[in-house]
Amino acid sequence: MKNIAVLGSTGSIGTQTLEVLDRFPDRFRVTGLAAGTSLQKLATQVQRYRPQVVSIGQADNIPYFRSLIPPDVKVVSGVQGMSEIARMTEVDTVVTSITGTLGLLPTVEAINAGKNIALANKETLVAAGETVVTLARQKGVRILPVDSEHSAIFQCLNGERTSRISKLILTASGGPFRDRTRSQLRSVTVAQTLKHPNWDMGRKITVDSATMMNKGLEVIEARWLFDVELQDIEVLIHPQSIVHSMVEFADGSVIAQMGLPDMKVPIQYALTYPDRWENGFPRLNLAEVGQLSFEKPRPEVFPCLGLAYEAGRQGGTMPAVMNAANEKAVEMFLDGQIGFLDIPLLIEKVMANHTPVHSPGLDDILASDIWAREEAESAAGKIIKTSRTI
Repeated sequence: MKNIAVLGSTGSIGTQTLEVLDRFPDRFRVTGLAAGTSLQKLATQVQRYRPQVVSIGQADNIPYFRSLIPPDVKVVSGVQGMSEIARMTEVDTVVTSITGTLGLLPTVEAINAGKNIALANKETLVAAGETVVTLARQKGVRILPVDSEHSAIFQCLNGERTSRISKLILTASGGPFRDRTRSQLRSVTVAQTLKHPNWDMGRKITVDSATMMNKGLEVIEARWLFDVELQDIEVLIHPQSIVHSMVEFADGSVIAQMGLPDMKVPIQYALTYPDRWENGFPRLNLAEVGQLSFEKPRPEVFPCLGLAYEAGRQGGTMPAVMNAANEKAVEMFLDGQIGFLDIPLLIEKVMANHTPVHSPGLDDILASDIWAREEAESAAGKIIKTSRTI
């Protein structure tokens, strides 16, 4: 029996993780759950799984939340509460499916406590990849990727020597606006942006998919997960989302991992590695798919991908700044404060105003994250005024 803590249990990845665990009730036990504001949904999960400890976003909501759950379940809150769950002696694996850099400190706490990480929080490695990977190596902790693209690469590399990698090829669906021109993107709405053609994801990651920033974040994440240089990571648009990613080796061979656009298989693999278990999930039928196609990204239309590469090349605290500026820009877009095309403009402005700290510590990274959010807030008005006169 393996004890699992799920941080971000009410989100898309968190709920699918619990669906995977439901398939194997004699092999997994839910020991800790954490979520932010979806308290009714979290309370239903607590009633079902009876974890020892549960964390909610705000301490002020603890009295109300206690009224919804059994009295023997301990309730904590905030980043400190998630970190407490991550450190629990009983926990074997921590699934980090929190959105944004909010997941960084609990992930570090889990690694320090010697817990294996099933990583779905890409922002952790974007903001602090070198720090987190080095710490995991020191603690003998395995970081197992949950993102479908990184899980695919991880599977393609099984039994292979990483020194023989020629390049990693990350695939992207292209999102809902794959064929739009830049002028057509000027008037897209939040509702249109959230209609992803292939995947059912949370709001923030769905916007990132539409801007191509999600793929940029994945490029930086792959750089740290697989110890490759940025120039050896390529992105291809693959509208069908069947080939989840590929690896090209020194001899020219290309190995790809394929499957339906469903996160439950990579989630399960992260939890059961190195074994594969029967699960009853729907299977890929290539005859029904019929055709697989690939095309190059269009950086002139979707500049966020290039901004991520540039942040990765500069290194230091720049990726953390880029990520934080993106999080703030997406938040403002979802709130109707800025337009879709303002997102990359705002990120670029914040990056241009930042002088990166090289070889940063965790405090430097967290300080840069805070600075970038404040800088994005102050720069937004000017960006909006400029973009709307073009």
